[in-house]
Amino acid sequence: MKELITQENKEALEKELKELSGPKRQEIISAVEYAKSLGDLSENAEYHAARDAQGRLEDRIKQIEYVLKHAEVVEKPSDGTVAVGCNVVIKKEGETNTRTFIIVGSEDTDMLSGKISYKSPIGQALVGKKKGDNVSVSTPKGDITYEIISVN
Repeated sequence: MKELITQENKEALEKELKELSGPKRQEIISAVEYAKSLGDLSENAEYHAARDAQGRLEDRIKQIEYVLKHAEVVEKPSDGTVAVGCNVVIKKEGETNTRTFIIVGSEDTDMLSGKISYKSPIGQALVGKKKGDNVSVSTPKGDITYEIISVN
């Protein structure tokens, strides 16, 4: 299954990749070279820290390249259907408070910012639905029903 991302997220990933592949990569290479010049590598904490940073950087570059190569850019529909890129306001059955979520691809998920993946249980339940629809989400404590208040 292809990863779905918005055009905005694709552009952000391309910008991050450019930064990581250029200036950031050079910065880390310089740090590794400097740490090497300090001598004995077996007890050189600075060298090992720089190498770890280099490994994390290269992993992130590979991850971004993979997503960009395999992702499908989607536009949110104009018919009010929940899809990647949409803001959705829902209300749990029996409650008056609402919750607002933005449906995003897995790469962009951030629960603290209200960004949930279309692959998450609630994301899967919401995608394809419209304002006024009720959706049921299975949780370890049982099924929870939500009403879709709005879709933007």
